[in-house]
Order: sequence, then C-alpha cells, then structure tokens
Amino acid sequence: MRTFDIPEFYRSPVIGKVKAIRKTGDPRKRNLAPSVLDFGTVRFILPRHFGFCFGVENAIEIAYRAVVENPGKKLWLLSQMIHNPEVNADLESQGIGFLMDTEGNTITPMEALSAEDVVIVPAFGTTLEIESKLEAIGVDIQRYNTTCPFVEKVWKRAAQLGAKDYTVVIHGKPRHEETRATFSHSSAHAKSLVVKDMKEAEVLASYIRGERDWSAFAQDFEGRMTPGFKVPEDLEGFGVVNQTTMLASDTQAIADHLKAAVEVRDGGSDDRFANTRDTLCYATLDNQTATASALDMAREAADVAFVVGGYNSSNTSHLVELCEEILPTWFIRGAGEFQEDGALCHFDLKASKLSKSDIWWPSEFRSKAPTVLLTSGASCPDSAVDRVLQHIVEHCGGGRDVDDVLRQFAQEQATLGAE
Repeated sequence: MRTFDIPEFYRSPVIGKVKAIRKTGDPRKRNLAPSVLDFGTVRFILPRHFGFCFGVENAIEIAYRAVVENPGKKLWLLSQMIHNPEVNADLESQGIGFLMDTEGNTITPMEALSAEDVVIVPAFGTTLEIESKLEAIGVDIQRYNTTCPFVEKVWKRAAQLGAKDYTVVIHGKPRHEETRATFSHSSAHAKSLVVKDMKEAEVLASYIRGERDWSAFAQDFEGRMTPGFKVPEDLEGFGVVNQTTMLASDTQAIADHLKAAVEVRDGGSDDRFANTRDTLCYATLDNQTATASALDMAREAADVAFVVGGYNSSNTSHLVELCEEILPTWFIRGAGEFQEDGALCHFDLKASKLSKSDIWWPSEFRSKAPTVLLTSGASCPDSAVDRVLQHIVEHCGGGRDVDDVLRQFAQEQATLGAE
C-alpha cells in the first residue's frame, strides 16, 4: 500500500499508534473488529477503518507539494480541497486562494488568473466546462490535479456505458462538487440522469414499470438530465454509478430497485441493465463496513457516539446516519466545539443546522465509566480525532496514562495475532 508525504501535524500520537498496531497484526485489513482503548474512567470503541482515505492523502500531498514548488506564484484551489475546515484553513494560510465555494459560486473570477498562476484541482474533480475555461487561459490543470482515482474510475465506467449506448444514472447529491463533476464527464459520453436518494429512485422506477405518465418526467427530474434527454427511449438501457461518498449500501439498494423495475418492464429480463458494482469506492465502503462492525459492539456496550468531520462532508454525514440508528450521536468538527462554558456545539443532521447543547454528557455517566464510539470521516485528520479523544478523557478526570493504555492495547493485539 502506497504511503503519502503529508504534514506531520495531521498525524497523531494516539490514533496513529492504534492504526500502526492494527496494521502490524493485520496488514491486509481483513479483521474488521473494532479497537478498544480503556482509560479506566472512559472506554473508546474505534472502528477498524476511519479518517483519511487514499484519495484524500493523495490530494493533500499534491497540494502541499504545489506550495513548496511554486514560491512567489499565485496559487489557487478551484474550491475546497476536501470537506474539512481544518485542512482548507491551513492551505489558505499557506497563501492558496479559492476560485469558487462548494456550490460552484464565484469567489475569484477566472478573468483574474494568468497562465503563470497555479491551479489545484480538488479531490472531487471538476467539470469539463471549468477545465476548458482554465485551458483557454493557459493554466496547466494537470500538473496539480488531485482528483481521486476512484472518482476517475466512475468517469471511465460512465464512458464505457455510453460507448455501449447505455444511459448513466448517477446516485448523488445534485449540488455536490463531485456529482457536478461526474455529471459533466458522464454527459460527454452518455445520456445522464441524477437521482438523490431511494425516494427519487422509486419515482424513476415507477416510470420504468409504466405506472406513471411520461409527460411529468421532465418536471420530476428538472435540472438533473443531460440536454435532449428523451423518455422512454433513453431509459431503455442504463447503469447506475455513484458519488463515491454516498452510502454504498444505498447505491446498491437503488441499483437493485431499478434493476427490478427493468425486469418488470422487460418480462423478467435484465439484459438492458448494466452491472456497475465495480465502481463503488472501496475506501468509503471500508469505512462504512467498519463503522457497522463497531456499531455491533456498541449496540450492547456503548453509551454515546462522536463523529468528527466537516459539516459539509457527505461521507461523514452518512457515518452520522449509521450511528444515529443505534446511539445518541454528536456530529462535531473537532475539539474546538467543546465550549468553555461546558456546552457542546454540534451539527444537527436531521434539522440541517448548527446547534448548541448544555447536556451532552448525561448525568448517569457520573456513576460509571462510559463507553464512547469515536470515528471520523475520510476527510478528517487523525490529529483532530486525537484532540477529541483527549478532551473526553480530561472531561472524565483521572484515568490511566495514554502510554499505559497503548501498551495494553498492543499486548492484546499481539495475543490475538498469536491465537
């Protein structure tokens, strides 16, 4: 597995050592059992996989290399490198400006750029339209293109589907940078359509099964289709790909639902439905599967969950959704959300708003050592998770020394490996 050169301050003395210990005993990451750290006054359940993924580490390495290699030049990011405020703030402190916000709205107009400027393409990728504008200015967009390889894999699969005269159905959030980029690249090769969730997939399936009048289709999927999209012709054959940060189980459920609709339409045949399971991002899937495994333990043993990551991070929000099904869950950006007055600032995912809670550590915890499920999204540095863990340990008071806890954890893992 390739390793990346990322700034040392993104690494951590606790979480990093836990991951290193697990990697030593299980280098191929086949054991999805969570890690358990017992501090005496509080216990933590950590999923086998969480934090920076391959694509994120790759993007960060390239972005910081761009800073080192271009002293004195103007450096720009098309939009946020990844959906993590800590990472983006540090890049901005290095002198990198932003051309757009996450919605694609202009911050710095392209007319302000010159061919000598350096533009970094974020991990989400970008649209062909934006690429064309930058190339017209003379900017080399490939030198520091950090587009995740798994996003590019989706684009290649979409092109293959188009070559076989299949339409591409994209499971994603329509305004998300990655979905906008994927829609642009897909539309260059195939008729394309975006569905946000199972509710929209059910509407699409009802059209395919012949249960709805096609005259309402354009209204139901307004702004989600390539120009000139024709129904029912362009839905005769199709495949489903996804925004890689979506829940893999949701994408598969949507694909299965639409495949079943095709079978109803075609009398049991699925010949006009393309199998695209190979486009699911393994890193996102690993994080989600590992979180589910940790929740199996947490269902019986844990009292509360903390999920750390950017509030606009899609993959992090899906981890929150998984945890909320089982435990009281706090979605926080980092340890800075623990306020001096004892309150906790957090993001209420259901209400889609920032909130502040005075009671985030229930009173019954005072009479026992609580167990906390702690995880993070793929765009969150381990150092941020470390600070949250350490704050909770301090909040609980007393307890065992970190080195002692890690030593015991290493011994336990060595024993398990010897069995």
